[in-house]
Amino acid sequence: MSLLFSPLKIRDVVIKNRIAVSPMCQYSGVEGFPSQWHMAHYGARAVGGAGLIVQEATSVCPEGRISLGDLGIWNDEQTYVFKKLTNFIISQNCVPGIQLAHAGRKASATLGWDESRSLSQEEFGWKTYAPSALPFSDKYSVPAEMNKEDIKKVIIDFKHAAQRAVLAGYKLIEFHFAHGYLVNEFLSPLTNLRNDEYGGSFENRCKLAIDIVKVVRDVIPDSLPLFARLSCTEWVDKGWNVDDSIRLAKKLKDSGVDLIDCSSGGNISGAKIPLAPGYQVPFASKIRNEADIMTGAVGLITNFNQADNIISNKDADIVLLGREMLRNPYWVLHAAKALNTEIDYPKQYLRGKI
Repeated sequence: MSLLFSPLKIRDVVIKNRIAVSPMCQYSGVEGFPSQWHMAHYGARAVGGAGLIVQEATSVCPEGRISLGDLGIWNDEQTYVFKKLTNFIISQNCVPGIQLAHAGRKASATLGWDESRSLSQEEFGWKTYAPSALPFSDKYSVPAEMNKEDIKKVIIDFKHAAQRAVLAGYKLIEFHFAHGYLVNEFLSPLTNLRNDEYGGSFENRCKLAIDIVKVVRDVIPDSLPLFARLSCTEWVDKGWNVDDSIRLAKKLKDSGVDLIDCSSGGNISGAKIPLAPGYQVPFASKIRNEADIMTGAVGLITNFNQADNIISNKDADIVLLGREMLRNPYWVLHAAKALNTEIDYPKQYLRGKI
């Protein structure tokens, strides 16, 4: 059997293979609630054989949404609706995960397929927050610099969102600490110019991330895994880099995180990112080896053998597919055939198995 199809046990959760659907915003929510689109979108990928689905960035508070179409889990009513989604995913022997997020200075923005910019008041835009009053670009509004109460609220919002996620049936939680959103803004020396305990030194810039992890780990079952998605480098001089990510990964592990989801970029507008197949895999490999923590590889992973080799070479413990899963929700079924591995097929689709 291909190692890509070997199970992965993290705490008490067993993922049937090493293939996950990467969190990808669908910009199709209504007041934070999932729509029929989400039921069809995630349902198809669960039927398609993925071992884990990490639900798109789901905001811990209304002001933390990237856009008006973002999902949210800041109230109990949302929790009950998500339960319908997790029930179906579980019925397909797939693990439902959720990515908890706060967009920081990149909140109150247009939908993903529109020109990237801040919304105006006439477009129902809202006030944004960040560690320092620096806009993402000249197309974004200047955020308010957060005070201690603002920071405390964010930590509490993550805590309550995690509790709701458990009630909603999610079996894994991922923190969105990447792509230029709030916690990433605190981590970076280029966007965090504070001079209090949440800014300045490396340890201070990491404090918000650690505070969030600790408060969540304290209120969820010990059996439930925690992932953290990091932008392992900002791809600019004097910015956050992979060595910083290794140091942070060690701290996150000590605080209760089980796996680092290794992405990059997104915090500095105009950064030149050398896109190529598997271009972020070296980050996953380096952090796995040097921080002694499980990692996930993501970024232009499209080929069956490419994905299998990442696992076989021990560069990562799981692969997360994004765009390829948008193109082909049944990628896993095709991969099993190509890699000569027998897997359970949905009974309703057995006539299509060749």
